Amino acid sequence: MIRSNRFRFGPLMFFAVAFALASYFTFAAVQGDFGLFRRVEISAEAQALERDLDRLNAQIGEMENLTRRLSDDYLDLDLLDQQARAVLGVLRSDEIVIR
Repeated sequence: MIRSNRFRFGPLMFFAVAFALASYFTFAAVQGDFGLFRRVEISAEAQALERDLDRLNAQIGEMENLTRRLSDDYLDLDLLDQQARAVLGVLRSDEIVIR
């Protein structure tokens, strides 16, 4: 039996295709829509949204407090005076306005 000294392309093609597939899946795992970088971006965005939610909840609590203080059940006269001055420009008779 005579063996030829020709180089076989079968194993080379197998390793080339395997390397190409491994490279593609590695790239997709890191850079793809569901990859590691996207996961980091999503978690950073979620943290920013949670901070915004906390800030908005604090503002809602503040507004609810002010609304309750001006309601019929509980009237804060200082807050009513402050709102009348700010919105209507009301002054007391003993005050002097300097512009």
